[in-house]
Amino acid sequence: MENGQFSWLTIMGFVFLTFNSGMAIHRSQGDAGSVAFVAVSYLDLLSLFYCLRLYEKSPHNSSQRQIIKVIVWSLTTVLTVMLSYKVAALMPLPVAVIVWAMASATILGGFYAFFLHQEEAQEPIKQQMVS
Repeated sequence: MENGQFSWLTIMGFVFLTFNSGMAIHRSQGDAGSVAFVAVSYLDLLSLFYCLRLYEKSPHNSSQRQIIKVIVWSLTTVLTVMLSYKVAALMPLPVAVIVWAMASATILGGFYAFFLHQEEAQEPIKQQMVS
């Protein structure tokens, strides 16, 4: 990505995501629950990618960055819960418990990484190479 433009790989990824979402809706044969799941997942992913881009562009230690961090964690949590629900519904109970445990660990790990873990201040790489 240069000068704020999207790369071809990014565009191809979004085209692939859009095509697959459209095909999933088509294959759902009008099942409202399946259509809603695909539509919400698709919109969640689009929102997540947009917010991640905003997060990368925002200045460090700004209030905007902190708000975007909360939104990104919320979007990933919603997506994790939705996918875990779909997978766990197809599995026997012991495996479903494992799926939910892994989803919980992912959500809590993301919370820890985003909000509790403090990054250590590091010297820029050029200064480390000179020393």
